[in-house]
Amino acid sequence: MTNSPNTCGIIPSTGEHNSAITWEHLLNQSSDWSGTHFGLQDWADRPPREGGIDEWRNRDLNEPGTHYKYNDVRVNVLAYSLLHVWREPLPQVLKKEIMDPIGATTTWRWFGYDDSWTEIDGNKVQSVSGGGHHGGGMFINTLDQARFGLLFARRGVWEDQQLISGEWIDRAKAPSGPNPDYGYMWWTLKGDADWGSVPDHLYYAAGFGGNYIIVDDQNDLVIITRWLDGGVLGEFVEKVYKAGGLIR
Repeated sequence: MTNSPNTCGIIPSTGEHNSAITWEHLLNQSSDWSGTHFGLQDWADRPPREGGIDEWRNRDLNEPGTHYKYNDVRVNVLAYSLLHVWREPLPQVLKKEIMDPIGATTTWRWFGYDDSWTEIDGNKVQSVSGGGHHGGGMFINTLDQARFGLLFARRGVWEDQQLISGEWIDRAKAPSGPNPDYGYMWWTLKGDADWGSVPDHLYYAAGFGGNYIIVDDQNDLVIITRWLDGGVLGEFVEKVYKAGGLIR
């Protein structure tokens, strides 16, 4: 994947602002992409507490790369753009390239929305969603999550096979300018996050419902949680580190 503008012209809703968006902006949630995608408006996902619909819809747009905002509609735009690059369903790509090689089960599922279908080379294909905020999303068991996390902890290597480049993992976990606590779809501890005495080199993925994949590649450690209140995540991880003798 390159950092070329407009993701090869695939991003929905053209215009001067959206045409300046790159892969990096979509990956670190700094694109401020504006538009409607599969019936969902960008401003309707986690709107500000202040103001109303007209104010949100007619807001001033931030230059891509300068402002962070977690937004599932924009993640869906990323998935849609990737679909048109791969030209095959992303769940099949993930299964073939990652999940089968790491020995994951066949029980995980990755869904889109009822109306998120598009045509690829004459075939009807569902564009999957990045999260379950509006429905869809990925359903996966803890062992498969752990295997996925271990792949990252081992810098993309599984049984001597390089499935993901180490350089890409370094970029994914690196703090971004707009939000040091966020990289490429992974969270970091390089910004304002306070997890007590937990080392700040770890990084983690966060899913709907308190599902977390926490990766510490320096200690070859992966922690998986289910239904954990995000407000106590740091406290929980600190207890794990203390119990394992990694910190005092």
